Amino acid sequence: MTAVEGVPLLEPGDGSLGPLLRVTDDRLPPGAGYGVHAHRAVDVVAVVLEGSLTHRWGGDAPLAAGDVGVLRAGTGLDHDEVAGPAGARVLQCHLRAADPGAAPSHEVLRAPAGWVDLGRPDARLWLGDDGPGVPDGVVLRPGGGRAVVWAVDAARPDWAG
Repeated sequence: MTAVEGVPLLEPGDGSLGPLLRVTDDRLPPGAGYGVHAHRAVDVVAVVLEGSLTHRWGGDAPLAAGDVGVLRAGTGLDHDEVAGPAGARVLQCHLRAADPGAAPSHEVLRAPAGWVDLGRPDARLWLGDDGPGVPDGVVLRPGGGRAVVWAVDAARPDWAG
C-alpha cells in the first residue's frame, strides 16, 4: 500500500442519520497523509483503531491507537493528518457542524471507553468491546473485538426536505 485507502462504511446522503454524514475506514501506510485540505462547517471525529496519526493544524497533535480526535472546522481551516511509522487505521466520521459559525478547534481524547461526550446534543459516540453490552444505535464492528456506536438524533435536517 502506497496511498491512503478508504472504504465508506456509511454515507446515506439523505439526512436519514441526522448529523452523521459519512464514516470511512481509512488505512494509511507509514508516513502517508491525506494532503493539506480544507474543511468548513463540519465536525470530523477520528477514531484511531491501529497505529498512530498526527493531526497537523496549529500545533501538531499526535494520536495513538484507541485515541479519538475531534476536529470542529467551524468557519474553516486547512489541515492534514499523517500516519506514524507503523501506519494507521482510522474511522473518519463526518458530522454536520454542531456550530458552523464557531472558530475551528481540535481536541484529542486519550483512549476513551464507553460513552464519549462530544459536547453536542444530537450525536454521541460509544467505544468498547463487542458483545452483549453494546448499546443500540448505528453499530460499526471494525474487527478486533471492538464496537463503535453512534447514537444520533435521526430527525431529518432542513436540507433533506
